[in-house]
Amino acid sequence: MTLTRDRKSELLAGVPLFDGVDADGMERIAAVAVPVDFPADHVIARQGEIGTGFFVIVDGAVRVVRDGTTIATLGAGDFFGELSVLDGRPRVASVLADGPATCLALPTWDFEAVLRDQSSVAIAILRELAGRLRDLTEADRH
Repeated sequence: MTLTRDRKSELLAGVPLFDGVDADGMERIAAVAVPVDFPADHVIARQGEIGTGFFVIVDGAVRVVRDGTTIATLGAGDFFGELSVLDGRPRVASVLADGPATCLALPTWDFEAVLRDQSSVAIAILRELAGRLRDLTEADRH
């Protein structure tokens, strides 16, 4: 699938991870995002391996599988692989295309360069991850 930079910016702007990113930041992210088509059942990310990129689903769906059990299905607008990219540790689950799927791939080295150059992107991601942590922490109290 071929996507213009404007279309990539539009798709990425809909991702909660990038809430609060200004237009310049979105432009930088879109510039390094590469559309990739995956056939059905293709392993996009493998549990236990260090991630070399993170992905935003453009079209289709993926299965998130941990220790052989499907724990989630993600679709257009969802993202995965960000934790391994951010912390450099092995992936906690595998992700497989659930039928043909198209993703925007953000290679680790390019994504890190954007984070260094665009503070609004780094702040937006910190806020999203802090929100997730807060939700998990508060859920444990109830």
